Amino acid sequence: MRLNGKALAADFLRLPLAHRALHDRAQRRPENSPAAIKAAVAAGYGIEIDVQGTADGQAVVFHDEWMERLTEATGFVKDYTAAALGRIGLRDSDDCIPTLPQVLDMVAGRVPLLIEIKDQTDRMAETDGRLEQAVADALASYTGPVAVMSFNPHAIANMAHLAPAIPRGLTTAAYDHAGWAPLSPDRCDELRRIADYDRVGACFISHEAADLTRPRVAALKAKGAAILCWTIRSEKAEALARQVADNVTFEGYLAAQPS
Repeated sequence: MRLNGKALAADFLRLPLAHRALHDRAQRRPENSPAAIKAAVAAGYGIEIDVQGTADGQAVVFHDEWMERLTEATGFVKDYTAAALGRIGLRDSDDCIPTLPQVLDMVAGRVPLLIEIKDQTDRMAETDGRLEQAVADALASYTGPVAVMSFNPHAIANMAHLAPAIPRGLTTAAYDHAGWAPLSPDRCDELRRIADYDRVGACFISHEAADLTRPRVAALKAKGAAILCWTIRSEKAEALARQVADNVTFEGYLAAQPS
């Protein structure tokens, strides 16, 4: 059955999206941090963030499933409560790990917010739905431009039922077998085909920039899908990506703002 998804707000295609917010560790703004969120809002960029689930069923804004790269703590994010994570400092920062509701309060509808729901299964398999429920609960009263996406189609299928009014999409890639362990080759092949687009009621994809010339991307665009892409790191790469993509997710430079 095809679930009808709501279209993206126009600003998702107009304002470049700061990847994990406008982060710069040299300026004490690590990825997904409150400082990076506030900097993106001040600069007028759209924002892309990541959410992980906690031991007490909350959504926190954090990319990795483990703690070590971005904090002095160890172990998995999912084994900490949201309150405990809120006391853990981010490296090269004065900030701690924020919850999704805290970030929503910071953004307050001033720029578009793209939320990537991180896969909780390591296999892009059926989820227990706890993280999706936490995201849906956080967004229930949010009135700003927002959309959700995930590499895991099952997470987006859950969002279609939990928050049908929120635009949703799939994060997509070339899925070369060697780079996506522990996914099986068959699962990589299935995901590469973006076979779940209609089933989950997606209205956009955010596709790996180096793979934008894939015929399936062109076919979806011809059917009306919005095409975003990840991750752009230079003006030259942005110009190339925009030959296909409607908008870019960028980091490491300041993407040009629309006039």
